[in-house]
Amino acid sequence: MIAELFAIIAPIFITTLVGFCWGKSGEAYPADFVSKLVMNIGSPCLILGTLSKVHVDPAVMGQVAFASFCCLFVIGLLGYIIFRFLRWDIPTFLPAVLLPNNGNMGLPLSLFAFGQLGLAYALGSFMVMMVITFTFGLWLVADSSQGVRHRIKTVLQQPVIYATLIAAVILATESTLPKWLNNTLDLLGAFSIPLMTITLGVSLAKLKITTWKKSLFVSCLRVVGGFLIAGVICDLLNLQSVERSVVILQSAMPLAVFNYMLAVRFKRDAEQVAAMVVVSTLMSFISLPFLLWILL
Repeated sequence: MIAELFAIIAPIFITTLVGFCWGKSGEAYPADFVSKLVMNIGSPCLILGTLSKVHVDPAVMGQVAFASFCCLFVIGLLGYIIFRFLRWDIPTFLPAVLLPNNGNMGLPLSLFAFGQLGLAYALGSFMVMMVITFTFGLWLVADSSQGVRHRIKTVLQQPVIYATLIAAVILATESTLPKWLNNTLDLLGAFSIPLMTITLGVSLAKLKITTWKKSLFVSCLRVVGGFLIAGVICDLLNLQSVERSVVILQSAMPLAVFNYMLAVRFKRDAEQVAAMVVVSTLMSFISLPFLLWILL
């Protein structure tokens, strides 16, 4: 079991460490360009390429997507109540618990732990998170003066949204893509996961911890709370086997680095968000062996 756990975690840790060392070296790393490359080309191709090859029951994928949405909704509602009670800034802290890092960390972990089927289910969860990120997430942190039209335009500019719609049609109709297109999608989608983890490492190298108490509290809510809430929701929806494990794994991921990017862009408390990202990621690396031991 120890060797199996190490085989799953080691690639994530090593590629993140590569990025971390690169970030500390002072060498230039075009994180903004890489992020756009992954989000606009790599991720859409990864979604379409994986879901077109792996046989997934559309009903089960629908359950995974619904369960993932329920997990995010419940933890988001819980976070809103807690932060309102504590009088913390909602646009700064609520996205932190609402948007997990189920792309950079969740996708490769699901792949190494549960194979191509696990990756396919994880992409279902990832797509739900991306839709929420570019709809409610942007609405939450954006300047209210930008208006509804601007926010809708921002959503419609995201290729992941269209890849999600096309993937849904492929699943519903059980269609297959031409071999040349599958090969192209595989080639373009293959760079997504290593670039995600390397970029995560570079980002962690540049972020600093300024406040421990709030960061630790929010990190526990995101990682531990996400795990517990997902377990309850999977029981209520009667999810079993790989789909249950993937939903719980994705729900227990740390804060997405994207939270920091949003905070910088919309002039929220970026230092506080950076601290939460670092602390939750460190917590996740420590807890991953125990989490995977429970799920495998």
